[in-house]
Amino acid sequence: MLDVAVSFLADEFNAYLLRRTGSTTIGKMAAGPVMNDLGKLAIPVGSIGACLINVEEERVVRAQLPERMLVKGSQVTLQPELRLNLTLLFAANLTPYEMSLRGLSQVLTFFQSHPAFASDEYPGLDPRIGRLVVEMMSYGPEQLNQIWAYLGAKYLPSVIYRVRMVVLQDVEPQGIGEPITGIALDLHDK
Repeated sequence: MLDVAVSFLADEFNAYLLRRTGSTTIGKMAAGPVMNDLGKLAIPVGSIGACLINVEEERVVRAQLPERMLVKGSQVTLQPELRLNLTLLFAANLTPYEMSLRGLSQVLTFFQSHPAFASDEYPGLDPRIGRLVVEMMSYGPEQLNQIWAYLGAKYLPSVIYRVRMVVLQDVEPQGIGEPITGIALDLHDK
C-alpha cells in the first residue's frame, strides 16, 4: 500500500504539471530512492524525486480490538487496521539551478491546491486507502542537514510533506468460527 500511495501522488503531480504547463519538462516526478546502491544520486537529471523517508503509526485513531465480520456464513476475525503517516521528501534535480526552484515551486503549488485526496474524487486512488491528507513539514537547517546526511546525499532543493493516513489491513483472518446466532440464558442460576 505504501508504493500505491507514493506512486499515486507522483502520477497526480505529473498530470497537474501537464495541465498547467503543457509538458513535464519542468520536472516529471518519479517515486524512488535518493541514492542508488552504488552511492550515486538516483534521481534522474531533469526530474523530481519522491522518496519515502519515514513511516510512523497514527496512534490517536488506532483501533484496539480485532474486527469481526461475517463472510460466507462464518465469523472472521481480522487484526485492527494499521494506520500510517508517511514522510515524503520531494527533491528537484534540474539544471540550471533556477529550474530546480521552478520545479519545487510546482510541487508546492500542487500540494497547496490539492491538500487532500479522496478515492471517490480521484479514481486513481486505491479505494482501500480511502483518503490522503498532505501537509508540509518545516525543518531547520540542522535537521535538514541530518536528513540529507542520513540519506547519504548532497543537498538538492527539496521540501518535505507528511501524508496522513495510509491504511494497511491484512486480509488473512486471525480466526474463523461459527457466527453467534443467539444468547442462551441458564435459568437455573436464579
